[in-house]
Amino acid sequence: MDDIVIAAMAKWPRVPHCYGWLGLDTRGNWYMRDDACQAAGSFANACTGGDAKAKGSRLQHEKLVDFIGRNYSCDETGQWYFQNGPQRVFVELACTPLVWRVQADFSVQDHTGQPAVVLACYCDEQGRLYLQAERGIGLVHSMDMLQAADAIEQGLWLPGALGIAEIAQRFAFVQSPQQHQMPIKK
Repeated sequence: MDDIVIAAMAKWPRVPHCYGWLGLDTRGNWYMRDDACQAAGSFANACTGGDAKAKGSRLQHEKLVDFIGRNYSCDETGQWYFQNGPQRVFVELACTPLVWRVQADFSVQDHTGQPAVVLACYCDEQGRLYLQAERGIGLVHSMDMLQAADAIEQGLWLPGALGIAEIAQRFAFVQSPQQHQMPIKK
């Protein structure tokens, strides 16, 4: 975590958390979601063919993207967030909290550039590939499937079956912290 973030947290310890304003897609891109985007629907649904207006605007400012990546983490309840100074900005996930990039030598790093060691490999019923590392579970970036297939062919990774519906529960992450915070209607 950046020193400036740690200092801000100490200076302003009771800043309310932010929900629904930041999303992470299946290619590791961050999206800013204003009130209109949030009103149009869920981020995950927008990323899988729902109302595209709900997705938001892709963040492309390199320094901002790097800052978010350096301060991206998970709380004890499985909600992933970006620590923006004293405020936690919880992230809406299109699929998983991490997106893996596979290099030519089969090393992997997540969408924030953090290297990782693959602990397990899974394939869902749609043929998408997931890697588990110490930091968590992540979807393999679609552009890296050739390298991933080579790793599987060489026996470096042995994929087990994993149903889409069980991913979040099995790996203890919250796909939509915003919906997780909503009160239950009676």
